[in-house]
Amino acid sequence: MVDKFTEVFGGKDTIPIVPTFGNNDVMPHNIMKTGPNRWTKKYREVWHKFIPEHQRHSFVEGGWFVFEVIPDELAVISLNTLYFFDSNSAVDGCDAKSEPGYEHMEWLRIQLEMLRTRDMKAILIGHVPPARSGSKRSWDETCWQKYTLYVNRFRDVVVGSAYGHMNIDHFMLQDSRKVDITASSESIVSSDLYDDSGEISIQSRYDYLSSLRKDWSSLPSPPDGMPKGSFLADGWFEEEQEDATRSKSSNPKKKQKKFLKKIGGPWAERYSVSLVSPSVVPNFFPTLRVVEYNISGLETKISADAPTYNNLGMANVVHDEDGLSADKKKKKSKDKVPKPPSPTAPPGPAYSNQALTWLGYTQYFANLTEINRQMAQRHQTSADEFSDSDQDNGARELNLADVFTFEVEYDTRNDKIYKMEDLTVRSFFKLAKRIAKNKAGKNDIWVEDATAGELDANASGTVDDIGDELEVEKKKKKKHKKPKNRTWRAFLERAFVGTLDRDELDDIE
Repeated sequence: MVDKFTEVFGGKDTIPIVPTFGNNDVMPHNIMKTGPNRWTKKYREVWHKFIPEHQRHSFVEGGWFVFEVIPDELAVISLNTLYFFDSNSAVDGCDAKSEPGYEHMEWLRIQLEMLRTRDMKAILIGHVPPARSGSKRSWDETCWQKYTLYVNRFRDVVVGSAYGHMNIDHFMLQDSRKVDITASSESIVSSDLYDDSGEISIQSRYDYLSSLRKDWSSLPSPPDGMPKGSFLADGWFEEEQEDATRSKSSNPKKKQKKFLKKIGGPWAERYSVSLVSPSVVPNFFPTLRVVEYNISGLETKISADAPTYNNLGMANVVHDEDGLSADKKKKKSKDKVPKPPSPTAPPGPAYSNQALTWLGYTQYFANLTEINRQMAQRHQTSADEFSDSDQDNGARELNLADVFTFEVEYDTRNDKIYKMEDLTVRSFFKLAKRIAKNKAGKNDIWVEDATAGELDANASGTVDDIGDELEVEKKKKKKHKKPKNRTWRAFLERAFVGTLDRDELDDIE
């Protein structure tokens, strides 16, 4: 597999390949002990082409490393989420200094601190995502607390984060106001997301997505009368920031300001986003995702050459512990709490469209049902027309080479349902509000669902037939079915890569 990745993407070292540990990369599955261990040593050899030489010692220690994919501009931090994974019985979270999860979080904090010092940005990647919704949790709570704290405090550094594992296409919001690193381990609620083998059942996936929607329904809502579309209009926010300097008595937009304060200011900096992609392994249909990002000012700097720096390691960095414990007026934490961005610093790429901001992604899928049908048809045609000679077998194999293809499921850049201008946190916040909406009100600025015509225009093949589906539902008023939120329905259909039928979608509440 390493050779194939190198063959496809690594020609002339033009595209950096950054791997990360998955729960099925080790035996027994889900279980990884403190490093160095047999797996970190083994994968150091297997992935030696992908791990910078000066990072290999760090990788052997814990399975984590940094790759500077655009020198002096952007680094990808590969996390070993097995040390955060709630189903890894060989470790115990990120609270005790003796645990590899604690060491990993300290390492992450130091990397982000040094990247900030160098005025660089970072993408975080991992396998098991930081899912946390009600009792559905994939990470140990102490690890989630630190991670959410760090991505919030380093929001000027982190461009975005990408995960897999759950095999369902979705996203999650981390709420920094739910961080309490002083909480005792006794107060942590156990998770029921995974079964005893560490797997997620179909029903558990249904329950998890419904739980996410319930969480999103409690997100702060804009006040009535807020101008439609103003939430994403930068000019309006600039005006709001100017208004903030005036006295309250002369401020005509007090309610809007209160809303902005609830979400962490005009850029929704209270939250961070983690993207979860469905798998290329066919749990449903095989998928691929291609993310586009803003390259303004980077056109001549982009390079995949091996990094030349040596300072992103386990260095000692001095930090002020002003952090969260002071903010929350609770007892002092034993952990070092990083400083937030300077009050005068502009929002980072995850919050405002600028160089390195993720602009959109195209989701591809391979329709195995159609592929298998075409392959069977080709085999039958070949059997009827050709003999079984070696020459004919070669021709038959050549004819099958074009059958397995990926096609577009949806593209956020022009999607008529999600209507995302970019992949900033504000865009996902708005999408989450629309997904959570039960019904539209006359003053509702969030429910901007597509018309049936727009949905038809967005349809692609057998996976995305939501437009037709909705038209059918409209004609079934006599059955008095409860109207469905179109955005929620599309979110569900895409979560399972179009493999659920209408009744199954209707059953998920």
